[in-house]
Amino acid sequence: MSKEPAQMTISELAPMIRKGDISPVEITESLFSRIDAFEGQINAFIEHDKERILYAAKEAEKEIQSGNYKGNLHGIPLALKDILYFKDETVTMGSNIHRDFKPDFDATVVSMLKESGALFSGKLNMHEYAWGATTTNPHFGPCKNPWNTEKIPGGSSGGSGAAVAADMTIASLGTDTGGSIRIPSSSCGIVGLKPTHGRVSKYGCFPLAWSLDHIGPMTKNVEDAAILLDHIAGYDPKDPTSVNAPTGVYYDSLTADIKGKVIGINEEYFFKDVDRPVEEQVRKAIKELESMGARVEEVKIPALRQSEYAEMITIITEASAVHHQNLISREEDFGEDVRFLLKLGELPSAVDYLQAQQIRRKLSNDFAEIFNKVDVLISPTLPFAPPNIGDNKVMINQMEGMFLDHVIRFTGPGNLTGLPALSIPCGFVEGMPVGMQIMGPAFKEESVLSFAYAYEQTNPLGGKKPNLEISSV
Repeated sequence: MSKEPAQMTISELAPMIRKGDISPVEITESLFSRIDAFEGQINAFIEHDKERILYAAKEAEKEIQSGNYKGNLHGIPLALKDILYFKDETVTMGSNIHRDFKPDFDATVVSMLKESGALFSGKLNMHEYAWGATTTNPHFGPCKNPWNTEKIPGGSSGGSGAAVAADMTIASLGTDTGGSIRIPSSSCGIVGLKPTHGRVSKYGCFPLAWSLDHIGPMTKNVEDAAILLDHIAGYDPKDPTSVNAPTGVYYDSLTADIKGKVIGINEEYFFKDVDRPVEEQVRKAIKELESMGARVEEVKIPALRQSEYAEMITIITEASAVHHQNLISREEDFGEDVRFLLKLGELPSAVDYLQAQQIRRKLSNDFAEIFNKVDVLISPTLPFAPPNIGDNKVMINQMEGMFLDHVIRFTGPGNLTGLPALSIPCGFVEGMPVGMQIMGPAFKEESVLSFAYAYEQTNPLGGKKPNLEISSV
């Protein structure tokens, strides 16, 4: 075996598990050897339990050996963002207020993964209450980027991004309200998919902003994102935002054939104020897709001019509504940055909120019209390379800007419209990964995945992985 089991993907491990060429126990032990070696310098986990998952791995091995194989997640160890409910287990939301919270039910996605035979090695670090994009957590410590531990991993699902990139979990789930799957996926050089709003149940996921929240896969490659989506997609009557729409067979429908497909490019918004080295990597990737037979067409989306306002008003007001009582009674228990944003969210009026929803409707109509003409829309995921931990400013073409002003510029429209959007690595800038965002029409995740799968065949990272040193901690 040329790679450690921990360095492999679901799509590589699943057939080996089924044939008995590798056991869930071997995979789990390999993962924990890396957790022991690297967790001290990355801080991707809030909690992990080696003994419990080893017991579960032995049970999974017995089931598979007895002929009760449940499918391609059976015996696969996963670690999930610590915002998804596990019955009778501590789920912190990365917070002090919920540090000892134990729900009395599983999140729907957790139930679905359990039914699929997946194993759970631990819960991953995140920005407090998912309300931020750095994962510099004041209660559990900052999560660090495996490519450069002085850099942020992005957020709010930063622990998921870092753990997948460092091969400390085979795959993960994150949540995304303004870009919190795609931002850390871009920053950590992995694949992150935000499915269509309503495609994956949010029941048992602590809310940030209920009309913008999504759950989705964060994985080492596109195949694994499709596999995870196969197992978590579907209608759930317990989630009032769930949509009863037919689900695809995402893994089996992957294709690298994009000949004749049309890529939409919006220059005036999605390529405005992008750091030039980042832009160069994304445009190079688009050229690769053109060489495979895709065609590029420039598109206009007028409502994008107001999308940043609509996203910010929606997210801050909905988040502050969730935390209103605790902000009154336990203000000091919030981290400084989250406390500031929650107070800010108390200021907009009902008029502001309703105007933002009118912008969302116009934006959704504009995108629907565009997707009558193109198959996907491609842009950078982030307009800059990841900054250092603690920095609240970024450099874009030698100009200094505020991190919060730029971090969700390109990801936010996907949340406002609820459209599927994926980040895939497309190269490096100064040793840090760059992500390309692929958006598609509602409930057409298979189209987004296939474009990403086609591009992935070019091996954009050249097989490079984070160069981690064994921790003495």
